[in-house]
Amino acid sequence: MMSLFRSRLFWFIALLVGTSPAIAQTTQTRAEALAQDAAEYARAYGVPAPEAVRRLIAQQDSVPAIDAIAERYRDRLAGISVQHRPDYRFIVYLTGESPVAPTSVMAGSMRVPVQFRTGAKASRERVLWALTHHQPAIRAALSGTPSMGIDPRTGELVVIAAQSVVDRAGGAATLDTRLTQLAGVPVRIRMLDLVDRNLGPQGGGRLDGTDPASGRRYRCTSGFLVGDGTRTAITTAAHCLDDLAYIDPARQATPLGFVGQWGWGYHDVQIHAVPTAARPTFFADTARTLTRPVEAQRSKTSTRAGDFVCHRGESTGYSCAEVTLLDFAPAGQLCGGYCLPTWVAVAGPTCKLGDSGGPVFSGTTAFGIVKGATFRPDGSCAFYFYMSLDYLPTPWRLLTEAPAALVQGQ
Repeated sequence: MMSLFRSRLFWFIALLVGTSPAIAQTTQTRAEALAQDAAEYARAYGVPAPEAVRRLIAQQDSVPAIDAIAERYRDRLAGISVQHRPDYRFIVYLTGESPVAPTSVMAGSMRVPVQFRTGAKASRERVLWALTHHQPAIRAALSGTPSMGIDPRTGELVVIAAQSVVDRAGGAATLDTRLTQLAGVPVRIRMLDLVDRNLGPQGGGRLDGTDPASGRRYRCTSGFLVGDGTRTAITTAAHCLDDLAYIDPARQATPLGFVGQWGWGYHDVQIHAVPTAARPTFFADTARTLTRPVEAQRSKTSTRAGDFVCHRGESTGYSCAEVTLLDFAPAGQLCGGYCLPTWVAVAGPTCKLGDSGGPVFSGTTAFGIVKGATFRPDGSCAFYFYMSLDYLPTPWRLLTEAPAALVQGQ
């Protein structure tokens, strides 16, 4: 009887954390997870696999040292970014003309150069304030729904709008000047014909539900396990349906218990209770044969333009790319109104409907959950954007180790 109970318990736990006894599963070690992501990095930047591993270790291990530099130069800081070519280094962009000598930080087995550039016209804090407070006026000036964000590589407020919209407003150069005067910080127009939208609930996925109004079935992607001190739950995106079931590879449905959703301003997260203890793992490959433990969480303030992150969605599978914009505000009213500039944008080309709620990660470190994406007119993915796990609603927090009860039962 106990053997049968444990078998059933394993099956139910497996469904909820993204593994299935119907398919051979492997839980990766930290080194195996790193090697998988490093293979993507090596392909992206044309470096040998060992160098890719060293750089991804440095990306994670450098956080305390780079955060300390950011704090030291907080009053002058315009942005911090990661350079991948021709070498790997950190670029710190500062206001004013007073030079700062280059330095380096020890991260993993690498001593990574840190280069300071001066001459930025405004600090990041000032640009963020301008973006937050002048967003309605900027939208009105363009008579459209542009997306906006901060580019830490240049210290500019970037406004992304269709060329036709920009032309009607007088052209890019004219708008740069006008919006810079309006916001009081450097503004740069990017002319791209793009459409921002939430990534679901469509496209095929592990979380399935039926819209009671239309009778149509919709799907999203599960994210990370979270806890509130007494309950264990799994996340997805708030714009997914409330009543969801986990669909296993044999097409068997396991209903999930709806706890709540938070989808305004800076939130897009929905939580479904898990009635049993479960390991905090997630799928990390397209075929759903590899799972990873969650061992750490990266905060938004410690995320840098150029960080190499990966995500997994039910429509696109596993892929990796660079963080492009921080403090991003998508176009359109995707957050119960216009979104606050709290989102993080990551370069495409892999995002599709149905990826909503999926995990964003590097190695065994969790970054956030996918909200939406920006598409070109031909339907291709320009970039996707995610909610940092910093914004999980209180008292829920990311789980990074197995509950003691589950460990003792092994």
